[in-house]
Amino acid sequence: MSALRIERDGDVLRITIAKPERRNAFDAALIAELTEAFADVGGARTVVLAGDGPSFCAGADVEWQRSSIDLSYDENVEDAMRLYRMLEAVDTCPSPVVARVQGFALGGGSGVVACADVVVAGPDSVFGFTEVRLGIIPAVISPFVFARIGGGAARRYFLTGERFGADTALRIGLVHEVAEDLDEAVDRVVDHLLAAGPEAVRAAKRLVREHPRGEETARIAAALRTSPEGQEGLRAFLEKRPAALPDGGEWGVFAGKQENR
Repeated sequence: MSALRIERDGDVLRITIAKPERRNAFDAALIAELTEAFADVGGARTVVLAGDGPSFCAGADVEWQRSSIDLSYDENVEDAMRLYRMLEAVDTCPSPVVARVQGFALGGGSGVVACADVVVAGPDSVFGFTEVRLGIIPAVISPFVFARIGGGAARRYFLTGERFGADTALRIGLVHEVAEDLDEAVDRVVDHLLAAGPEAVRAAKRLVREHPRGEETARIAAALRTSPEGQEGLRAFLEKRPAALPDGGEWGVFAGKQENR
């Protein structure tokens, strides 16, 4: 049985970890399925990643951890690389990824959170880089966590392994919003994303990840301004009308629910 539920809702792809009886914890099968799911999201304009039940993802599955005890050094390297490739697939997904987080998001679960572009968490959510309490360290997830919260916060929470709540996660930048009504908050974020040019959003994600400088930034700006989408968006704004998509849909500051720049 698949550990994922994948649903297409118009321009939104919803990927849900569906192992609530295991608190959506990672094992080899789930890691493989998530890697495949994020490797090709097609033309989805945004991806919503969620977890069934009371927890988003409680880290590594206990049985999976038990089986790893007898792995050799080389087998451990390959096992860790499978996790890294999954995180990388989420992080480099061309479409924006919105994480809906409730309950536990521990260890690798916090690592996945760090890979999402926008994270909305419930007030009951609990995070932690708890690996040191098992005599190991969060090495595989570290590049993605450093990029999100920097070395300062990681220096404390990687070393102590302590759990922390949604307010602390918000303060250190691991999550972007704490909301009582997670579905309403996620839908609002999705509305904002769908009110923007699809290619512009993907280009903005690359911009954030790649940090270009100097003339390269000017070339990127010029390419977007002279692209069909850029031309249509600018003209639509000046003419106070929704911008048209090639498939007949609409986007822009005068389309849909989102009308603020």
